Amino acid sequence: MEDEDGGSEEAVLLKRHRKEKKELQAKIQSMKNCVPKNDKKKRKQLTDDIAKMEAELEERHKQELAALSQKQPAETDEKNISNGVTNLDLGNEAPVQQTRMSKAQKRRDKKAALEKEREERIAEAEIENLSGARHLESQKLAEILSERQLQIRQIPTDGHCMYRAIEHQLKERDSNLTLTSLRRHTADYMQSHTEDFLPFLTNSVTGEMYTQDEFEKYCTEVANTPAWGGQLELRALSHILQTPIEVIQADASPIIIGEEYSSKPITVVYMRHAYGLGEHYNSVEPLSVTPAE
Repeated sequence: MEDEDGGSEEAVLLKRHRKEKKELQAKIQSMKNCVPKNDKKKRKQLTDDIAKMEAELEERHKQELAALSQKQPAETDEKNISNGVTNLDLGNEAPVQQTRMSKAQKRRDKKAALEKEREERIAEAEIENLSGARHLESQKLAEILSERQLQIRQIPTDGHCMYRAIEHQLKERDSNLTLTSLRRHTADYMQSHTEDFLPFLTNSVTGEMYTQDEFEKYCTEVANTPAWGGQLELRALSHILQTPIEVIQADASPIIIGEEYSSKPITVVYMRHAYGLGEHYNSVEPLSVTPAE
């Protein structure tokens, strides 16, 4: 009964701690939503405030667990004294009970340590998210685009991202070209202009320039699979559409492909650290108060 009483009080305390942590995380999320993603100063202050709130909550929880740990052995000692005659009659010595409580305390300490370690991992992940390569790249791109009254239009990471970004831009110009037709036109153009593309493709194993068969297979994959597109495919698309394609990136000047054409450029965003998956293309759209989904 002694362990059950102590365990019940501990369970209530831990339950309250979990509730308070969830409430804090909800508050933190709300605070994040209120700070513009491209406001570096406010974002830095937000990071400091989050770290402070989490540290204060963790310290208070630690003190409450320590107070409970000190309280429970004291209550146990009082009960052991009142039951001393019974213990003597049974031939049991007091250290046996003390050993039981010591094991219970170790369990509580281990549980508290694991909980603390988990919270520390969460805090580290949060800090890494706010200072990692992906976040920094997004911040830089947001600043570059905001100067042009633009923002990122998110494109799915399904292997078709470059073509989907072009498709989105064309829809804004009332074009009916689809992802499928863009891929097919790209493959056809590359096959009909082999000399412009074959020299830039090499076998990843041998390092040799593609053979004609390898090039034909490459073009077939461009047309019929979610093969990732890059600068060669953008070059083909600029000729097909007779339109410049501007590629905005965080750490370098924009690249213009198809400068020989005079029409308004199609603009896409190239990201090196998107979603932890590496390279990715997004589209752009006019800047609005509500960030793009």
